[in-house]
Amino acid sequence: MVTLERLRADHAEALLAFERENREYFARTVPDRGDAYFTDFADRLRALLAEQDAGICHFHVVRDEAGHLVGRVNLVDVEDGEAELGYRVGARYAGRGVATEAVRLVCRTAATAYGLRALTAVTTLDNAASRAVLRRTGFAETGPVRVDGRPGVAFRRPTAQFGVS
Repeated sequence: MVTLERLRADHAEALLAFERENREYFARTVPDRGDAYFTDFADRLRALLAEQDAGICHFHVVRDEAGHLVGRVNLVDVEDGEAELGYRVGARYAGRGVATEAVRLVCRTAATAYGLRALTAVTTLDNAASRAVLRRTGFAETGPVRVDGRPGVAFRRPTAQFGVS
């Protein structure tokens, strides 16, 4: 069982520790954020919170039953009732259904709290785990894309389906 919490300033310490702990693991499947992300983390967090306050994005931390921060799930580039989904789960929690559960929760939240009509997502072809999470949570492939120069696939899911799976 996991829970979502809307990103807040008081998540800073735990979120930075999570990102540092998993930096190498995340870099295996997505481009590394670079050293500046970590040295300028406080400024970056303030910018994210400002985007959230403006309604441009909705950022969330994922917590396990013990309250540990185990992942992130975000809805970015909110426009015309749609947003792009992004998520990451720490190495120690991969393969345990955490990402699937977190994506299901954010899908429901997108429909009920944020009034979104559809979500999109992209992933690289070599990220089988991410593609599996999207399929399990009702996203359908919409076609090939390039993700940071690598072959990938785009997905979409209307919110009408959010309460079903």
